[in-house]
Amino acid sequence: MNMLDIIAKKRDKRTLTREEIAWFVEAVTNGDAPDYQTAALLMAIVINGMDHDETVALTMAMAHSGHMLDLTDITPYAVDKHSSGGVGDKTSLVVLPLVASCGVKVAKMSGRGLGLTGGTLDKLESIPGYNVNLSETEFRALAKANGIVLAGQSGELAPADGKLYALRDVTGTVQSLPLIVSSIMSKKIAAGARGIVLDVKVGSGAFMKSVQDGVELAQAMVDIGVSAHRDMIAMVTDMNQPLGEAVGHALEIREVIDVLRGGGPADFREHCLEVSAHMLWLAGRGERWTDYDRINAQLTDFLDDGKAFATFRAMVEAQGGDVEVVDDPDRLPRAAYIETIRAVQERYIAGVDAEMIARAVFELGGGREKKSDAIDHAVGAVVHVNVGDVVQPGQALVTLHANDRDKLAHALSLVHSAVTYSRDEVPPLPHVYETFVRRAAAG
Repeated sequence: MNMLDIIAKKRDKRTLTREEIAWFVEAVTNGDAPDYQTAALLMAIVINGMDHDETVALTMAMAHSGHMLDLTDITPYAVDKHSSGGVGDKTSLVVLPLVASCGVKVAKMSGRGLGLTGGTLDKLESIPGYNVNLSETEFRALAKANGIVLAGQSGELAPADGKLYALRDVTGTVQSLPLIVSSIMSKKIAAGARGIVLDVKVGSGAFMKSVQDGVELAQAMVDIGVSAHRDMIAMVTDMNQPLGEAVGHALEIREVIDVLRGGGPADFREHCLEVSAHMLWLAGRGERWTDYDRINAQLTDFLDDGKAFATFRAMVEAQGGDVEVVDDPDRLPRAAYIETIRAVQERYIAGVDAEMIARAVFELGGGREKKSDAIDHAVGAVVHVNVGDVVQPGQALVTLHANDRDKLAHALSLVHSAVTYSRDEVPPLPHVYETFVRRAAAG
């Protein structure tokens, strides 16, 4: 086999074999495929697509390009969740301790933020001392001892994906459904999960802007997961406005703690309960946690009685984090300047553009353009309104937290344009558009 023949075959809209795809992924992983040829094949895939069998072959080849994590010594049936990324999406930090508090062991590897989307690891590092860089031995030991561990993804998992994504990012080949699906699912499969809950965000603050595109992505990932013998649930959820109120790392940790103590914004709390319920339903495998009403009642109790918070606190302590910060969130990093935008007249909220809010936080220093950039954990925004709310003169709309006055001025202008109004009543945005549930294929 050689790259030129494979490129020409896909250029001519022919189907690649499993062997050809495996050969290509191995060549990329080993550094034997030149970037210019890899980019040519990626562009051919963007233009001509891949069928289901090709996408399955690409996903599995990428998953097997490095270490395949086996969690069966920790739990016979590992469950995981993945979000396609959104503004104010700190869901994992509530869901994982909540699910673990029900006796389901969760061992999750997560990532950092790039661009406008905040990463779970970046949020956790708002807590002084929290160690996200664990060896596999440490990762396993914590999962066994505490029933929960949340750390950084090993570079040994799906290394082909890292190499391909770096090239896609600079060659205009990110927007391809087979490439997106294989990138996400190869990491989930390599990480050892048997049941996977996907939260596919759609809207202004998401990678997928339309519900139709989100549904297509969700269905494709479910199909791939089932073909790889995983049980799959995919939710297509709204991201036209931020999830919850807080956007920014330390601010989001504060909100996580609030929800784990039984409070927090209603939309974020309900979203966490729904994702957690799906994870428990999968973990039950038709024998336990099969009634969603009973699942939700138990999960709600564990939020309200502090059991989930205690699990989160134990996770932070086990990974070296300062639990005094968890007990007293006022110890989290705080910004020097705080300014609130307020309503000037009675109006309905017609829009709270999630992408614009994220851009404002990014401008304040809360994001990174490249992986080596430092971020400011203290900066961010607190969004006090949702679409459909009616506001009165003087009511708080958005509060910005900044450490630089010049950056604050620019961020304020972005936030002003993010919030739009209507004289007429505006219906609230839906939370979930569609949910797909499929069991693993036999074999």
